[in-house]
This record gives sequence, C-alpha cells and structure tokens, in this order.
Amino acid sequence: MKKLLFVAVAAAFLAGCQSDSQTDRALVGGGLGAATGAIIGAAAGGGAGPALAGAAIGAAGGAIVGAATTPKNCVAYDRYGNPYRVVCP
Repeated sequence: MKKLLFVAVAAAFLAGCQSDSQTDRALVGGGLGAATGAIIGAAAGGGAGPALAGAAIGAAGGAIVGAATTPKNCVAYDRYGNPYRVVCP
C-alpha cells in the first residue's frame, strides 16, 4: 500500500512539470507510462517479468504520446511589428 501511495505522489509531482519542450514532455510521459505499466504488470502477472514488460511498454507509449502532444508555438507579428505567440497550423 505504501508503494502505491509513493507512486501516486511521484506521478502527481511529475504531472506538475508541465513544459512546452518536446523532449521534456517525452521524458515525463515516459516516466509516468513506465510507472503505470509497472504497477499494472505487477498486479496482473504477480512477478518481476510482467512488471518489467509493463514498464517498458508504458515508457515507450508515454514517450510517444508526450512528444506528440507538445503544443507547437509560432511567432506572428501584428501590424506594428510586435511579435506574439500563436499556435502553429
């Protein structure tokens, strides 16, 4: 029970690390995916093998989703030449 609480607290702290960097989001997504996959793998299989497999699958999936969901920010200019950020099309 204490391990599950520790993982939940760690996940909450990692989720708070929001960043617009694609690398940062891939790392956080991979970490959260690995933790979640390890918990599900251990609960489903009851051993180290399924937990490691779940962690590997979760890490890969989380990294892909984290990198793919990074918002793309572009710079546009108003009629006075002042730059501002907009979402890229």
